[in-house]
Amino acid sequence: MYQFEYQTPKSAADVVAALKADEDAKVVAGGMTLIPTLKQRLAMPTTLIDLRSVPELKGVREEGGTIVVGAMTTHAEVWADPTVKSKFPALSYLAGKIGDAQVRNRGTIGGSIANADPAADYPAAVLALNATIVTDSREIAADDMFTGLFETALNEGEIITEVRFPIAKRAGYAKFRHPASRYAIVGVMVAETDSGVRVGVTGAGPNAFRVPEMEQALASNFSPDAVANIKVPADDLNSDIHASAEYRAHLVTVMAKRAVEAAMG
Repeated sequence: MYQFEYQTPKSAADVVAALKADEDAKVVAGGMTLIPTLKQRLAMPTTLIDLRSVPELKGVREEGGTIVVGAMTTHAEVWADPTVKSKFPALSYLAGKIGDAQVRNRGTIGGSIANADPAADYPAAVLALNATIVTDSREIAADDMFTGLFETALNEGEIITEVRFPIAKRAGYAKFRHPASRYAIVGVMVAETDSGVRVGVTGAGPNAFRVPEMEQALASNFSPDAVANIKVPADDLNSDIHASAEYRAHLVTVMAKRAVEAAMG
């Protein structure tokens, strides 16, 4: 292992200051992606800034019709949180289906969203619920967050501090997962909030996306039948050893139907 400095700041302000002091520094949350990347020498930061000792980045609270989740809250904590379970069972279900127990107890919501893996689960929820990504310097709307393969609207040195999810009237999540990694080959969240119906898809393309045609159909008729015959184009979808683009396009419709069924309870 090559040499680097290791820091454990105690506040978000200290994290930002450390990042400004070293342009080659990297923050580490749960380390689910960064640590393997370091082992493979795909990243060689001069400083690792560990966020686990920043208390203001952790926890779940209900606030003004939203569920606010701190960026360093683990998947297991989101899954087990009584407020999330009672107010937002679909989000609890999603968190409980991420990876295995080890990943759920180390991985964090902020790390997952910032990394923007095309097969991560949370991006579907961010889009479907029209969540707000709060950083140390601004707020980012859900539709502006995911810009490409492992790419987001975050600026260099900008960190996520919390995620605000509007409480849905009803929501459901369904995914077709890889049997080993449990990543979403395709995952779909359908949610109805005060602002309408939204459909967020992950796993199918280079980054999470919405399906406006499904949203319009569900606004008129919130039932699995409403989306049963809606197909997404396969042209820009992922194609690999796990599933072709055409199969992923088919799965978007199948998972959307199941997500609606879950939302209807």
